[in-house]
Amino acid sequence: MTRIYFDNAATTSLDPQVLDAMMPYLTEKFGNPSSIYSYGRETRMAIENARKSVAKILNAHPAEIFFTSGGTESSNTAINAAVRDLGCKHIISSPIEHHATLHTIEHLQKTGEAELSYVKLLPNGHIDLVDLENLLSQSKEKCFVSLMHANNEIGNILDIHAVGDLCKKYNAIFHSDTVQTVGHFPFDLRNTPVHFITGAAHKFHGPKGIGILYVNENIKIKPFVLGGGQERNMRAGTENLYGIVGFAKALEIATANYETNSVKIKNVKNYMMDELKKNIPSVVFNGDPLGKSLYTVLSASFPKSEKSEMLLFNLDIHNICASGGSACTSGADAGSHVIRAINNNPDNVTVRFSFSKYNTEEEVDYVVESLKELI
Repeated sequence: MTRIYFDNAATTSLDPQVLDAMMPYLTEKFGNPSSIYSYGRETRMAIENARKSVAKILNAHPAEIFFTSGGTESSNTAINAAVRDLGCKHIISSPIEHHATLHTIEHLQKTGEAELSYVKLLPNGHIDLVDLENLLSQSKEKCFVSLMHANNEIGNILDIHAVGDLCKKYNAIFHSDTVQTVGHFPFDLRNTPVHFITGAAHKFHGPKGIGILYVNENIKIKPFVLGGGQERNMRAGTENLYGIVGFAKALEIATANYETNSVKIKNVKNYMMDELKKNIPSVVFNGDPLGKSLYTVLSASFPKSEKSEMLLFNLDIHNICASGGSACTSGADAGSHVIRAINNNPDNVTVRFSFSKYNTEEEVDYVVESLKELI
């Protein structure tokens, strides 16, 4: 039996075409991009071409794109800069953000650098925009709003334009963790009211350890990592050359095939919802799976019983990879902070299934059969 991989929101497999694009930079084109001789010039060129390609796809200026080690570093950089460089002393966020955001803002609150407010959630897991406006309008301090574009556990999608417009109205800085949507949705950053967004190649069939931070050209921040003058003095350290080349290639492929792949993946998700409802009537879905939701993510809760209590472990024995919440926390199974915030039912076991262009309906059939046995 081959393994069935339904945990693509945690990471995706590397597309063979991406590996092909990276290979020359792992072998003969090994120069340091900061060196002035030809070996260095050809690698510098590769980085700047990648930056141009990424900027064009996201409709940003190349000067607004910075390469980082991934979504976590990108979010840390944006959040710290907003407080330390842009004068934001009041952070507004939500209880269901990724830990890269939550732990950073909690730290800034603990050190006394900023006060912290959480916006209310609607019962379906969406952000309460009325409450967000109240928080913004009542704040005595300049605000920094950090709300993710799509939730990595339940898939809910934020109205990024509505939030951006509110931030504009109250002169707030807006950061959106877009790690689950870059490579999965078309972006038009020149016409999106946002100051910072983030991306990670391994969420769309690129390599791990490479991400981007978009910094709107109208704001000026100081570097988070100090040292050499790389990334136009914004991020020191020799560039992750093959990662950068891989990021751009993966984003190009994802963009070129967006129409076909998004429909195909959405069909697999909807098929799984239907099959689960047919075969396990007690199933409940978290968030807003048929509304404003990621086509790649399905969060399902099943009644807790002696059999289902070890559900993820038993799925693994059946060669099925899925997760309880975000992959970053599944090793220490303390339950999911996202599920707790929106649907605190201790009698349920929650599993997140997340899909890619490589998944099929046949795989869904096998998983549903296994779940019937286990529940």
